[in-house]
Amino acid sequence: MTHAIRMYRTGGPEVLQWEAVDVPIPGPKEVRLRHTAVGLNYIDVYYRTGLYAAPLPFSPGLEAAGVVESVGTEVTHLQVGDRVAYSSGPLGAYSEARVIAAERVIKLPEGITDRQGAAMMLQGMTAEYLVRRTYPVKAGDTILIHAAAGGVGLLACQWAKHLGATVIGTVGSPEKAALAKANGCDYPIVYTQEDFQARVMEITGGAKVPVVYDSVGRDTFEKSLDCLAPRGLLALFGQASGPVPPFDLGQLAAKGSLYVTRPTLFTYTASRADLEASSNALFDVVTSGIVNITINQTYALRDAADAQRDLEARRTTGSTVLIV
Repeated sequence: MTHAIRMYRTGGPEVLQWEAVDVPIPGPKEVRLRHTAVGLNYIDVYYRTGLYAAPLPFSPGLEAAGVVESVGTEVTHLQVGDRVAYSSGPLGAYSEARVIAAERVIKLPEGITDRQGAAMMLQGMTAEYLVRRTYPVKAGDTILIHAAAGGVGLLACQWAKHLGATVIGTVGSPEKAALAKANGCDYPIVYTQEDFQARVMEITGGAKVPVVYDSVGRDTFEKSLDCLAPRGLLALFGQASGPVPPFDLGQLAAKGSLYVTRPTLFTYTASRADLEASSNALFDVVTSGIVNITINQTYALRDAADAQRDLEARRTTGSTVLIV
């Protein structure tokens, strides 16, 4: 019997139910996967609460790793037994097995475990597009990364440091500051103890930064803008504290002809070519040891509600994996 987490209404973690499900035979361009590990991401909370809409009922989750059990008649790049991972829609990763479009699935290299694959794809490719494409970090840059001890934050800090940047990061506790510093963050700022905008001004001698990578949203948006040098870019790629309220674009002119973008991984990996390029870049930095995948928490898939409670309460660091 195959089981999955299912949702029949939006709300708190209690809406996540463990139940038996039927898994269909894959269509011509699909594969059936048996999951071994599932990634936990804050976007899962957005869907659970209804901040991001999806037709009910559904199984949440966008990222997992596992083994190919069967392939459709038109699938040529995968075969039964391949170890694979994915990190894009449709929803449904919180399951023991599923059917998914083959073009969204990537084979895992030998040097990467299933748990790493489940932990790294969504967060790692997010870090990739942020530091290499949204604002290409270059040697000599000083940048600001919010939630620097989170899953994306730790990867982005390491990657940006490798590219030659000086990294400033915000974190919620001294323990998270130590973790961020160990992963390439030169100046971790505990935002519960210091004003991060004032500290950025101090660190940069008033020059500010060319880019802020912000996954927090409402609580950091205004001060993030004030951390930007003229013509700087705010990359708002999440909203863990809530959506940013309506905003007067005239403030961007007043604060120095600033730019704001709201990127998503789905757009940056929409084509198969982009998906392969991003995942290959990620595999390269991980297998070479430039970026380490830090899995600091594991839960059984059936306990996904507990995992999401801890994520929302900011009791997690790095990546979290749900074990199937």
